[in-house]
Amino acid sequence: MSNEKSQELDRMQDELNEMMREIMSGKIRGKEKTKKLRKVDRMQRIISKRRSGEMFSRAFKKDLVSYSFIAPNFIGFAVFTLVPIVFAFALAFMKWDGSNEITWSGIENFKRMGSDIFFQAALKNTIIYCIGTVPLSMIFSLGLAVVLNQKVKGRGIFRTLSFFPYVGSLVAVTAVWKMLFHPSKGPINALLYYVFKVPQDQLPQWFSGSLVLLSLILFSVWKYMGYYMVIYLAGLQNISPDLYEAASLDGAGTWDRFKYITWPQLRATTFFVVVMLTINCFKIYDIAIMLAGGGSGELTTSATVLVYYIYQKAFIDWDLGYSSAVAMVLFLIVLVITIIQFAGEHIREQ
Repeated sequence: MSNEKSQELDRMQDELNEMMREIMSGKIRGKEKTKKLRKVDRMQRIISKRRSGEMFSRAFKKDLVSYSFIAPNFIGFAVFTLVPIVFAFALAFMKWDGSNEITWSGIENFKRMGSDIFFQAALKNTIIYCIGTVPLSMIFSLGLAVVLNQKVKGRGIFRTLSFFPYVGSLVAVTAVWKMLFHPSKGPINALLYYVFKVPQDQLPQWFSGSLVLLSLILFSVWKYMGYYMVIYLAGLQNISPDLYEAASLDGAGTWDRFKYITWPQLRATTFFVVVMLTINCFKIYDIAIMLAGGGSGELTTSATVLVYYIYQKAFIDWDLGYSSAVAMVLFLIVLVITIIQFAGEHIREQ
């Protein structure tokens, strides 16, 4: 080791020792102490590296090994998710048909939405779908969870049956529903015709017209309430039985126990369920296509939802800039609603 290098290391070591004494004396606190500790750690690595003469320190090598394990997943995420998202944000302010040159359009794509009746219909349908699906799914899944959390005979079988629609193939279950609610051959309309004497020309068309959103809501509640039931079951099983026992000794009835024990204890679980339901409802696409798409897979104005409209403008009309703008609006709507939900939960916790 050269004399100059030795002197430099001695100087750095003295500086390091001085910082350590300053930290140990207790004269500095808070953020300043944190900064000093980080500087000490950094200087220790530099001194160790220079003394050993290695190009990379031992800590750096450990970090490199760690990063090498997550690198494949991160690269895949960056290439197939992060880069397309950034490109979509930029494309929202441009005009492009996928083949010709990209041109700058500013906020014109966003201005178009104000006069686009199809976008407004898709937004309205999506909001109605969310308003109908979120509370119904929460109520039915919570009710199922409360019932199946009791000590009843065949509880495991009923839990499995309740969860089955969620794990079942979407193609299969939508095919069954379309058969059940078929306008002329389905048993539901047959029941209305033969038992309730509804005239044939007045039988409901479940997957068209004004009833299509109701059908989507009912199907979504039926398919996904088993998943949220499992989440509620996990929350219910974390509630201490001592609370219910104490309430029973005080003469509390079933409703009082639910109101003052079960519901408050499930607040965090309910918050998670509502947030996830809201996000998933705004992303609806596959259910709408399978139930209301018909043979062509195209949705009518009464059944069009935002994600389908984004797909239609991008890959049918090849208006990629406008479709990206609609996607950004959808992203902002979900983001704002989620922030409001988190803010409301934070206020309730205070």
